Amino acid sequence: MGAALLTVKNLSAWYQNERMVLADFSLELAGQEVVGLIGLNGAGKTTFLKVLSGLLPTYRSEGILFSGKPVNPRERKFKMCRYTVFAEDHSFPYFTFREYLSYVFSAYKKDIPDISELIQGFHFEDFTDILLKDLSTGNRKKAFLITAFALKPELLFLDEPVNGLDFQSTEYLYLQIAGYKEHGTILFSSHILESITLTSDRVFVLENGKIRKTFEHGQINAANIREALHDENDI
Repeated sequence: MGAALLTVKNLSAWYQNERMVLADFSLELAGQEVVGLIGLNGAGKTTFLKVLSGLLPTYRSEGILFSGKPVNPRERKFKMCRYTVFAEDHSFPYFTFREYLSYVFSAYKKDIPDISELIQGFHFEDFTDILLKDLSTGNRKKAFLITAFALKPELLFLDEPVNGLDFQSTEYLYLQIAGYKEHGTILFSSHILESITLTSDRVFVLENGKIRKTFEHGQINAANIREALHDENDI
C-alpha cells in the first residue's frame, strides 16, 4: 500500500443517545486503490460513509486526515475532493439529470466532459431530460453514478452501488470501478460478494462498528469473506 490518502483514527459515531454504531473505528486508504466494505446489516457501513460525507455530525474521532492534514468532513476543501453515491438518494427531485450534472460541475468548478460513453454504458440515453423524481430507483442510481465517474474526484464513496442496476449496467459499473485507480481512490460498501471480489484491492469486514478482518489481493475471494461473515454471525 502506498502513502495514506485518507486516515481515520478511532472514530465513534451514533444517531441518538450515543448508542454507538461505530466505535474506535480506524482505517487508512492509499491513493489510487479500490477498497470494499462488507458486513452484516447494521455493521456501520453506511454510517461511516455518512460521516465522511459530512452528513452525520454526531461523531468523535482522534483525527481524520486527508493527505496527512487534518480535515473536517463538512469543510469545503474536503468536499471538493470527494463525492458520494448513496444506496438511496432522493435529493434534487425537480432537477433533470442534465440540470443536476451542470449543478454539480459548477459547484466543483469543473468543466463538464464528454459523458456520451458513460450514458451509453449505463443505458441511460432515454432518461437524461427526465426529472430525477420520475426516474425508477435503478435509473436514479445511474444518474448519480454517471455524475460520479464523470467528475472523477480524488475520493469516490459508493454505498451499495449495485443495488437497483440491471445486469448490463452492473457489468459496466465493475469496469468503471476497476479502472478508476488512474483517477483516484474508491471506497465502496456492498453486500454482493461478486462486486467485492471482482474489483477490490483490499476488503474490510465490519463487525459491530469495527473492522474485524482485512483481506488483500490474493486473499480476496468469496470463500474467505463468507467464512469471516459466518464467523461474525456466530458471535
